[in-house]
Amino acid sequence: MVRQLLDAGAEVLTTARSASATVPDGAAFVAADVRTRAGAETLAAAARDVLGGVDLLVHNAGGAAPHKGALAIPDEEWQNALDLNFLAAVRLDALLAPEMRERRSGAIVHVSSAAVPTVAPPFLHYTTAKAALENYSRGLAQELAPFGVRVNTVSPGRTATPGGERTREQWSRLTEGPGQDTTTPPLGREGQPDDIADAVLFLLSDRANWLTGSSLVVDGGEFPRG
Repeated sequence: MVRQLLDAGAEVLTTARSASATVPDGAAFVAADVRTRAGAETLAAAARDVLGGVDLLVHNAGGAAPHKGALAIPDEEWQNALDLNFLAAVRLDALLAPEMRERRSGAIVHVSSAAVPTVAPPFLHYTTAKAALENYSRGLAQELAPFGVRVNTVSPGRTATPGGERTREQWSRLTEGPGQDTTTPPLGREGQPDDIADAVLFLLSDRANWLTGSSLVVDGGEFPRG
């Protein structure tokens, strides 16, 4: 996503808990843990200092480890899932969206999950948090629409990322087998990071200026929604 935004001519600030060699040249970076209010404030302050303000905001933090079932998920992991997958977006929006509202322009994209409707017990803390994110996004879209600020979500399916691979390995160890649906998505392959980035950039762009409160599912047909 960062690379595609840079290629499109945007000034980009990205974040993680620690610096990574994968940050593309040309992007600014600040270390922050967005699971916490302090981390969100660090990122928002850096955005103002480095960029002078924010026109486009993407919340892409997410993930959770699988468990034997919903009742086996510890309390602290429920809280961590909510902080990472849901409340991080709420806090960042509260800090940065008012500036967009005042300028009467801007676009926000929250990255959810195509697996939300499946409610799989081993990942119920994750899909519950992402479901909350989608509901919140629709409500925020209604609130900000009169001010020219658009809010949408992208819901990826199975995607070839290091984090996704770690999660699949954890699930396999937990179940002593594949632990998941190993069938190929209908379009014949798993997703690539650029597939998700393409969708995010579309929703951020003027080509999507009549879209708000929408969820764009990018999963190769893996999780049909009614």
